[in-house]
Amino acid sequence: MSEAVTARPDYDVIILGAGMAGTVLGAVLARRDVRVLIIDAGVHPKFAVGESTTLYTLKGFRQLAERYDVPELEYLTSYEGGLSNIAPTSGVKKHFGFMLHHEGREPDPREVNQFSPPSKALQTGHLFRQDTDAFLFHTAIKYGCDVRQGFRVSDLELGEHQVSVADPSGERFTARFLVDGSGFRSPVADKLGLREAPDALKHHSRSLFTHMIGVRPTDEVLRMEPEDLPPIPWVEGTMHHMFERGWFWSIPFNNEPRSLNPLVSVGLTFDERLYPRQEGMTPEEEFRFHAARFPAVERVFKDAKTVRPWVSTGRLQYSSKQTVGHRWCLMSHAAGFIDPLFSRGLTNTTEVINAFAWRLFEALEEDDFDVERFAYVDTLQKGLIRCNDDMVNCSFIAFSDYELWNAVYRVWAAAEVPINLRFDRFIDRFRETRDDRVFRAMEDLPYPGLLMPDQPSYKLLFDDMVRLCEDYEQGRTTAGAAARELMDRIQRSEGVLRGIGLEDRERRFMFPGIPELKDMTAWLTQQAPAEMRYLAPADPSGSTAGARSASEVIIPE
Repeated sequence: MSEAVTARPDYDVIILGAGMAGTVLGAVLARRDVRVLIIDAGVHPKFAVGESTTLYTLKGFRQLAERYDVPELEYLTSYEGGLSNIAPTSGVKKHFGFMLHHEGREPDPREVNQFSPPSKALQTGHLFRQDTDAFLFHTAIKYGCDVRQGFRVSDLELGEHQVSVADPSGERFTARFLVDGSGFRSPVADKLGLREAPDALKHHSRSLFTHMIGVRPTDEVLRMEPEDLPPIPWVEGTMHHMFERGWFWSIPFNNEPRSLNPLVSVGLTFDERLYPRQEGMTPEEEFRFHAARFPAVERVFKDAKTVRPWVSTGRLQYSSKQTVGHRWCLMSHAAGFIDPLFSRGLTNTTEVINAFAWRLFEALEEDDFDVERFAYVDTLQKGLIRCNDDMVNCSFIAFSDYELWNAVYRVWAAAEVPINLRFDRFIDRFRETRDDRVFRAMEDLPYPGLLMPDQPSYKLLFDDMVRLCEDYEQGRTTAGAAARELMDRIQRSEGVLRGIGLEDRERRFMFPGIPELKDMTAWLTQQAPAEMRYLAPADPSGSTAGARSASEVIIPE
């Protein structure tokens, strides 16, 4: 069908995909009276993974809630909010838990890490996506989005003046702009041939996953002394059971007394080159085969029962040569994906929506969809993919040696507190001014997509990590030598936050209390590089109150 501009398009924006990315964007747009149609081949309630949140995720939802006046998104910023306003079916997440395993051996208590980023007000959780996604879907409808479920796109046109999508029956809808948030099987990526070659990404993994009941808490199966256990029970967080070039996840929805959900999200992600698919095995048989290699992991899942069909994937990694074009955008998982190791999926989604939505509002208002307007969105999405590719690839390399992993883990953890302080400072300033230029200024940074995108010293450390891990992988150095050099660089780096134990290689458990947070604030205020000092909270206990040191530089006079 050729483009004919004889009538006003049916909608301003068509969004492909009724998952979290599509419905959050839909609610944001419809809240400002944009005419939106959300299309999905499936029907809610839908099974989805990507259940583990981070503080960064919560801050991203808070930014969207306040910036675009969608208060329902604030429910996702705390466990209590979700429990009271969405459903009592999600679990609590008080930490990231990492435990290294070796075949046929009990885990060594010296080869574990637990990280609990400090937060006075927000509590991360394990989202039962069936319920949270349905809630967001209904929120988008409440604000005015039209929806078509069970609509499979078989044809689309990306014209000069409008876009259109159609199903096999010939039913067609037109719009001024098309957002594809559908995931790997993106109709836009397929039509335009946007997927990059497999060698564009370094990391390799495939996955097996499902939901189960009867999964035993890690705490119950360990043969360790009480002094070897962390300050927070393992079951109260996201558990990563790591082994050479792979990891099992256990994400419980049943770890809080008020949750009525007995399920646990379970999965295995491992390098498909080292662990090719086992012929003749079902996905569950393959999962249990690998779990049996590690005694403690086998005990975790020994009596677990599967409650929904297993999903078995090929290689998970993909990326796109281009994520924006004239009247279209690939968003979030339609643009690319790496691995769920550090729970980056939802975080990336909120970051991309924040960067994209205000540009789309202006494009619609001015009826100008020049690709250059959306260039930063493309840069950001490619940066997020590239950074996560490096971070996860280095981690998989390091899983073969605890000392190297211990150093790589600290490079990741070094960004977790500062990036959240950064969000706090900008949100504080926005609350003072109600000026959207505050959030637009967040995009003025040298390294879009990096875990700490405005810190040159962290960029140097991150690049050192990549170089050292790849030197080890290529046989140019040993794991021990790479670990020692990387730890030395962590201890000397100006970009590593002091006061909470990141530079102490013996510190397995990081759970900063008030004294440590006061030390952190003092370091930020007095000794940190100049570009980091604005991060210092006015309240050293970690409150989001106050950001006086940044307020004069965020909005130009």
